[in-house]
Amino acid sequence: MIRIASYNLQKCVGLDLRRRPDRILRVIGDLAAQVVVLQEADKRLSPRMAALPHEMAEAVGWQVVEFGQPGGSLGWHGNAMLLRPGLRVVETQHIELPGLEPRGAVRADLETDLGPLRVVGLHLGLVRRHRLLQVAAIMRALVRLAPCPTVLAGDFNDWRGGPALDAVAQGVEFVSTRPSYPAPRPVARLDRLAISPDLVSLRSGVHLARPARVASDHLPIWADLGLRPPHGAHDDA
Repeated sequence: MIRIASYNLQKCVGLDLRRRPDRILRVIGDLAAQVVVLQEADKRLSPRMAALPHEMAEAVGWQVVEFGQPGGSLGWHGNAMLLRPGLRVVETQHIELPGLEPRGAVRADLETDLGPLRVVGLHLGLVRRHRLLQVAAIMRALVRLAPCPTVLAGDFNDWRGGPALDAVAQGVEFVSTRPSYPAPRPVARLDRLAISPDLVSLRSGVHLARPARVASDHLPIWADLGLRPPHGAHDDA
């Protein structure tokens, strides 16, 4: 089993309007996840310095996945990933996304206790038509790669979901998670996880404990994933 989490940090600015990366790290630590996918991990304006500094994350035991962004960014287009010790990065990639807003996704192929695992971090646009185009672009990028158990994690910015999103996200299935936005009284499932058919979600949830309700306008979500048994496998016990 491996726990994957996704968290929109809102640049580490909480609902009390205080920038507190230390508070964000406390929330992330409480998730007990091995992989944490982050959105809005950088400040908004160029040169987009990290809102969550590398050295702070590393000081509490996280490995920051390097996506080759210069200038002090934690990731790329605000998307970043943190890993617990024991996981190894095999390959990374930027995925350019269409739309009026500058958007991108990141991919990291990892070696984990489950074996190879592909994790894609994303933060989709505000316009629904662009979101669908962006998901389609991610799926096209993945189809070009060798098959691998895959997780999509991030802020889909989609209040409705439904058939249109499912249709473009061919090859993955959305994990059933509870609403995560806005943090004080969540009503929308903006933050989502989607997995390929060779994975199964064993448990999932939204992290509600303090200080998550004030650290960002989003709550973090998580899922415990395992490998799906091969078709026809059975328990002889």
